[in-house]
Amino acid sequence: MTAVTGNGKAATTNPARSSAPLGGAMAFLGIDRCLPLFHGSQGCTAFALVLMVRHFREAIPLQTTAMGELSTILGGAENVEEAIGNIRQRAAPRLIGLCSTALTETRGEDAFGDLRLMRERHPEWSDMAVVLASTPDYAGGLQEGWATAVEALIAEMVPEGRPDPSPLQVNVLPGSHLTPGDVEELRDIVAAFGLEPIVLPDLSGSLDGHVPRQYVPTTLGGTDVDDIPRMGASAVTLAIGEQMRPAAALLERRAGVPVRVFDRLVGLRPVDAFIAALSEISGRPVPANLRRQRSRLVDAMLDGHFYFAGRQVAIAADADLLLGLGGFLADMGCTLQAAVSTTASPALERVPADSVIIGDLDDLERAAAGADLIVAHSHGRQAAEHLGVPLYRVGFPVFDRLGAAARVTIGYRGTRDLIFRIGNILIEGHEGHEGPGHGSMERAHDGIAEAPLAVD
Repeated sequence: MTAVTGNGKAATTNPARSSAPLGGAMAFLGIDRCLPLFHGSQGCTAFALVLMVRHFREAIPLQTTAMGELSTILGGAENVEEAIGNIRQRAAPRLIGLCSTALTETRGEDAFGDLRLMRERHPEWSDMAVVLASTPDYAGGLQEGWATAVEALIAEMVPEGRPDPSPLQVNVLPGSHLTPGDVEELRDIVAAFGLEPIVLPDLSGSLDGHVPRQYVPTTLGGTDVDDIPRMGASAVTLAIGEQMRPAAALLERRAGVPVRVFDRLVGLRPVDAFIAALSEISGRPVPANLRRQRSRLVDAMLDGHFYFAGRQVAIAADADLLLGLGGFLADMGCTLQAAVSTTASPALERVPADSVIIGDLDDLERAAAGADLIVAHSHGRQAAEHLGVPLYRVGFPVFDRLGAAARVTIGYRGTRDLIFRIGNILIEGHEGHEGPGHGSMERAHDGIAEAPLAVD
């Protein structure tokens, strides 16, 4: 079991963590015709908005209750009520996702009670859902805020009781570590087995980089609000990432939907396990196109393994992303010289490293000396420059490269592309060091090449 430790510092030097309200807002952005609302100061909202605009390179609908000094002291319920009324009148969303911040949580406001009283005073709000997620900045990071928002959606919108199940309908709960491109790939893989996925939340519909025909003040695309109550009738819930386990468990308690959690979908064996589960659920054989993709991945592993084997890698990421990428790199023969995560999670105990530090990018830089590669988001570029080590940008935010939201890293196809992208970085760092030809690698690793997919 991997040792998980804190850094022992009194202050964060170079933060790696993004805030929980930002994660909650990002989850709400995966709902069609939704408008996230920060219950806090304008500054908190502006900072989160800038990061998301720079990462996704899209217009991000995000509003604020604009708490000031007076409302912070006397209470912000009036700000929330006024904001919801204005948003309903001007934007007509199907759903408002209300995220608390450290400002209001520290004061101790009863936001849930206030919201219940507001609904009693405003029966006209019945045409619009309002979901509150408790996401103070000081409790967790981006993936915790995301998970809390998904739990809040299920608690508010999925009725209790088990309706007649639909054998082909499945719930898919993707974690915050999946890009919109990943979510689209995930949906396509599930649909390839004849299953009907309800994806919550679905960033591939709202932040996939499409150009709308006209301006819309809310999200445009994502999970249909009407589909969320139907999740109780699904045959199974597929949770992607340890962070989604509590939301999946809540859905099981409310509607009796069985749960399967997959901690990562990067790498040959994890994807094989996911594909086998889909074949079992659907009762159908693995489609020919997925078998072909698997064969291509095996070939890519043979082509790239020489350039990965023995390389020292330092990585900083949220827990589920750290487990996914760290596990993949270890599968390819790399050694995790340093592993830094933002918050505590059961997933960290399964990271293939001697230890994981819950810390910041300063901890990463101190531990990454002599590494062949650093894996982190764009704020890791300073550490990479100081050490003279190449950087592979991944996670949130990635603001100094194009296409971060469209990148696919899961499934057979995504893992293959990941081998090529990281492998080319490693090759550039070791120019002139040529590996053996494909034939010799095939002989050296024929055990990988001949490994069958354990699903007929």
